Amino acid sequence: MEMDPVNFYKLCARCCVVVSTASPRGISNAAPFSFNMPVSFSPPIFAIASQPTHDTWRNIRETGEFVVNFVGEELGDKIHILERDFPYEVSEIEKAGLTEMPSRKVRAPRIAEAYAWLECRLYDARELGDHVLIAGEVLLAEVRDECYDRVVDVARAKPLLHISGAYFGIPLARKFKRA
Repeated sequence: MEMDPVNFYKLCARCCVVVSTASPRGISNAAPFSFNMPVSFSPPIFAIASQPTHDTWRNIRETGEFVVNFVGEELGDKIHILERDFPYEVSEIEKAGLTEMPSRKVRAPRIAEAYAWLECRLYDARELGDHVLIAGEVLLAEVRDECYDRVVDVARAKPLLHISGAYFGIPLARKFKRA
């Protein structure tokens, strides 16, 4: 089936993360992102793609910091609350009934219900198409012990994958043999 190229992203099951930030006044913000990826090992860089008008980008631009919270299946029903367009400096974390916890290297809070966190400092940002690609240097990476066994334990973490709109998936844990 041929499809409109603008819908290409619907072919990709993408890891869904929640990016938390804080305004210069310290008010928390959180939003889900499925356009995200690791970019570099050295220095360690992780990137997200944000709409230019998004509060997340505004806060990162103004503070230079953010946290990538890796979320599992149990946060699936909260994602649509986090993506609502609340007024600036209304905490989506609070509105979704999630728990803020302090980060160790940045002012932006972590989300306690996540299974892993990347605390990042703005490294670079570029406008690409209708989004801003935001690259952050990873200052600290942490994962819950029970969700890690040399790699993320998919069976325990149940990472949330975004397909499109309200469509999500959970990956199966399977190890393949190397040739």
